Amino acid sequence: MTEPRSAKGQIVLPAPGARVVVRYLISTGQATDALGELLSVDDHTVVVKGVRGVERIAVADIVAAKPVPPRPAPPRKPLQP
Repeated sequence: MTEPRSAKGQIVLPAPGARVVVRYLISTGQATDALGELLSVDDHTVVVKGVRGVERIAVADIVAAKPVPPRPAPPRKPLQP
């Protein structure tokens, strides 16, 4: 996963409202991803609303992050004659 970084090496996230994927470390040391709408960002916490609900992620635990395209539209049902 490649992501934009600031001159200080910090991960740069888009403005709230964008769809993002954030890879972060959990207590076991394994990494997991949060995929969804970026709700807020501050110096300590990133908040993402995804299919698992609202996830509050400590900035210190983030390994990588980047914007992603909008979710694909669900398939349409064919019209019946």
